[in-house]
Amino acid sequence: MSGKRSLIRSGTTVDQMVRAIGDRIVTGFLRPGEKLDEASLAARFDVSRTPVREALGRLSAMGLVERRPNRGATVAVVTQEHLASMFESMAELEAICARFSAERMTAGERRALEIEHQASARLVQLAAEEDYEYFNTEFHTRLYRGAHSKHIYELTVMTRSRLAPFRRAQFMLPGRLAKSWQEHDVIVTAIMRGDSAAAGKAAKDHVSIVSEASAVFAAVDPRKPATEAIGMSS
Repeated sequence: MSGKRSLIRSGTTVDQMVRAIGDRIVTGFLRPGEKLDEASLAARFDVSRTPVREALGRLSAMGLVERRPNRGATVAVVTQEHLASMFESMAELEAICARFSAERMTAGERRALEIEHQASARLVQLAAEEDYEYFNTEFHTRLYRGAHSKHIYELTVMTRSRLAPFRRAQFMLPGRLAKSWQEHDVIVTAIMRGDSAAAGKAAKDHVSIVSEASAVFAAVDPRKPATEAIGMSS
């Protein structure tokens, strides 16, 4: 799984660095408050410091890294409260996309969605996490495009990018691939029927479940009292 693989080296792109560092933050290999030294990261990834700064800037925008003047970058504390807030927004946006897709997708788009969804069942059977993760991104992108609203598409993609490491991490949990496929199946069935209300509800429920699955990767905020932290993790 991505958190346990060696970091990518020669020829690393900014996207790859964002993914690799983000995955390590989410899965706990890099702990909240840990310093992210530009020179060390540049050496590890075999790149100059310029793309490292760009990657850290993007991770900062995602809320995974804190950058302070003259103090460099450190791993941010991503609490369950903050993560839940982001997923709440994501659930509403996905619901809109699924609802509009049920109303606006062309016959060709619906067929492609169903074909790709059915084909992904094989990935679940093989427990092919990385391949399913790629499919999962494509599946949701089809819903965003199927809404046929440029503004909603851009807003949803931007929100999703901030949650990408957490959405990937969910597939590390036992049985999550099969459950994800079943949740997708409900969405696809509703869209194929043209049932916008059911599609919207299924998409919102799906993201809410993803939020719960991903919450195990949120950090306990060391600035909060221990009793409050315990309450947040229940």
